[in-house]
Amino acid sequence: MTEQPGAAASGGLEGAENPFTTPYRALFDLTGKSAVVIGAGGIGREVALALAAHGASVTAADVDEAAAMGTGGACEGRWTTLDVTDADQVGALAAQGAPDVLVTTVGINVRKRLADYADDEFDRVVRVNLRGAFTLIRAFGPAMAARGGGSFIAFSSIRASVVEPGQGIYAATKAGLQQMLRTAAAEFGPAGVRFNAIAPGVVETELTRQIRDDPAWGNAYATKSALARWARADEMAGAAVFLASDAASYVTGSVLHVDGGWTAVDGRFDPFAPRS
Repeated sequence: MTEQPGAAASGGLEGAENPFTTPYRALFDLTGKSAVVIGAGGIGREVALALAAHGASVTAADVDEAAAMGTGGACEGRWTTLDVTDADQVGALAAQGAPDVLVTTVGINVRKRLADYADDEFDRVVRVNLRGAFTLIRAFGPAMAARGGGSFIAFSSIRASVVEPGQGIYAATKAGLQQMLRTAAAEFGPAGVRFNAIAPGVVETELTRQIRDDPAWGNAYATKSALARWARADEMAGAAVFLASDAASYVTGSVLHVDGGWTAVDGRFDPFAPRS
């Protein structure tokens, strides 16, 4: 017997009741969900716009009032100023109600060799990148658990896995962030709260302008990944929408690399490339 293309062994679905009960087309629909996006410029702005485009009601938060206001307005949502290193500010925002989705893209970097780092520079990078994330988890984790679930997404970096000179403290904070998120996933998982990280590769943002302004440095970064180019900020948004949505309902404690293959390939030499 020859089956018709696309037909199941039972004779196909045409004219029969569809046996699939999961509404797959709606998995990425965020209609009716609330989202707080912390870090309203660069990647954060694109994430906020993407969540809003999928139906979420977005609140944009940033230490920079103009960035928060601009992104919140672009999303037709709300905005607020927020310093993640200020526990009182974070607690006050959490007290307004736990969102269905929280995304934090906050991060800073001081590119210096370890021996050249000043104590205050070390403290500032750790305070923003690691303690800031901890403050958000401590405030929003219990609130999201109390409401019965949610998705907490933090942007990490490929530097949590691979490093180069001058990235030591930044890399340490991003590796620490990933381990902290895994712990939060274990602690809040029974209450239905998911914690995941997104690890971007090299993305065209203000944080990487120093690199892109140096042609040799910028080109070296571009050619390192499997895709041989820099990423745009909007290319990070899809991963956030996925982790925010019901499509990722069984995903927690994970790190999603959106790095153009940077961490998958060695990148130093292609023996099959044409040579002069």
